[in-house]
Amino acid sequence: MTDTTPAPGPAPLPATVEDDHHGEILVELVGEQREMLVVSGEGIPRVVLTRAPGAEVDDHILIGTRDPRRLTLTVDGHDATIRPGKGKLRRRSYRVDVRCAGTAYRLVPDSIPSSRLTRNGKRIGDFSSVGGDRRVLAEWRDGAVVEPADAAIGYTLAAAFGTGGQPMWMMAVETVSEFLP
Repeated sequence: MTDTTPAPGPAPLPATVEDDHHGEILVELVGEQREMLVVSGEGIPRVVLTRAPGAEVDDHILIGTRDPRRLTLTVDGHDATIRPGKGKLRRRSYRVDVRCAGTAYRLVPDSIPSSRLTRNGKRIGDFSSVGGDRRVLAEWRDGAVVEPADAAIGYTLAAAFGTGGQPMWMMAVETVSEFLP
């Protein structure tokens, strides 16, 4: 009997982005089932977001799940807590919260293409990422002190979960229009 299972394709190349404050940042998807996302660079701590083996995979999410029980996050080798919202009808439900070394981060959509990153409730930057290609753009707020961990966590969340979201009214219009002849 001949094995007809397709051979796994080559691992995707890491995406490299240039950050205004922290230099070159590498966003890398690891594993045949894209079970790990690694963000690293000379100017930032290494962040690893891992999906648990056997977790159900949603193809619309780069890391494959929004279930916090199926995700682990480390920042520079130290455990952090990650809690993605369920990602339902409202933009706010797509938020992702992280607790790391006593600091609270939140990435939440605030327009169709982008999401804002807050640290302890204060907005420090805006992120955009298109189509799950791991190419993330960050625009830091004027006057914000952006620590290396801020950048590393922001890039990780934007790459893993995407950015932006349609307002609820727009999604409702699209849903209704699907039922019209």
